[in-house]
Amino acid sequence: MKNDSLKGQHRINEQIRAKEVRIVGDEVEPKVYPIAQALRLAEEHEADLVEISPNAQPPVCRIIDYSKFLYQLKKRQKEQKAKQVKVNVKEIRFGPQTDDHDYNFKLKHAKGFLEDGDKVKAYVFFKGRSILFKEQGEVLLLRFANDLEDYAKVDQMPVLEGKRMTIQLSPKKAAASKKSVAPKPAEDAPKVASAETEGE
Repeated sequence: MKNDSLKGQHRINEQIRAKEVRIVGDEVEPKVYPIAQALRLAEEHEADLVEISPNAQPPVCRIIDYSKFLYQLKKRQKEQKAKQVKVNVKEIRFGPQTDDHDYNFKLKHAKGFLEDGDKVKAYVFFKGRSILFKEQGEVLLLRFANDLEDYAKVDQMPVLEGKRMTIQLSPKKAAASKKSVAPKPAEDAPKVASAETEGE
């Protein structure tokens, strides 16, 4: 199906309207040819004349089997898509008067998201008259960013959008690679874990 959507994007053979075209490619001498000669060359190669750069003067064409050309195009698009790393944005919601236990629980989640390479969008939701506590909400979000400074950089400082005050954080590259850092000797591990548990 995707090949079909690519099909209409290029003129081929008799669809090419220019009087002359520049041919590029491996098996043909790259130069400007009259369209009739270019079509004859394509026929000799048992291939198609494909217009790859219609806005050039004269238009640039390749002599290639059209289905092979579409396949290469599709493959290139697939590779480009694979290179674009998909970044997820995880949302974390606070109330303006979030208690420490709830705060630490959400902070722990945020660390996990950032270590996985996700962005974090934290927001304080103000219901009704709680909008009076917006300064408190801002302090909370700044504290949150500060507590995550080893893991994240701030993309956007707290902003109030309607009833929500939002801050956006991106993972630091170093934080993402922390997983690959060699762990400390095994006997230290239980002590670290128990210290964390006491802190919650």
